[in-house]
Amino acid sequence: MKNLKRAALLLASIGLLASACDRNIGEFDPAERPRQPDLSRIFPEPDGDLPQDQSGATGAEPLPTARADAGQTGTSVRGTIQIASDSDPSPDRILFLIARPAGAVGGPPLAVVRVPAPTFPLDFEIGPADVMIPTMRFEGQIELTARLDGDGNASTRAEGDRETASATAVMPGATGVELRLE
Repeated sequence: MKNLKRAALLLASIGLLASACDRNIGEFDPAERPRQPDLSRIFPEPDGDLPQDQSGATGAEPLPTARADAGQTGTSVRGTIQIASDSDPSPDRILFLIARPAGAVGGPPLAVVRVPAPTFPLDFEIGPADVMIPTMRFEGQIELTARLDGDGNASTRAEGDRETASATAVMPGATGVELRLE
């Protein structure tokens, strides 16, 4: 009798769960082709026009020593990343240059540049073209950090990974920024 009650309760629970499913599952259509999802509801277009860096700069060109647009919203930050002279990084490492709004604790970075097999010293540029979430603006005080990662996964940290000792606060448009991997 007790087992019969348990079985009835189990069947009733399964029935409730099945009826609560609100997925719109249609018939299989072999002619249907996969398509990109519409992300406009999740990532709406930013307000106004953000200037985008269309220069195609690779970081290999020499950097100017000063720029007239320093401190302007939406302009890139340029500089050099150095590594301690006593270290010879493995060629299979990945360098991550990370920009966060000053004082931000946690959450996604503002912008990221990923450089496979970097050679040092490395000239860099990070700006609006590298922003991770389209609605975020590359403006205000920004803290830059760099990390030389052994496994190529930005979310993991290993003992051999080298990174900047502390974040460097800059304004958009800054040039001549120097980061040193310890």
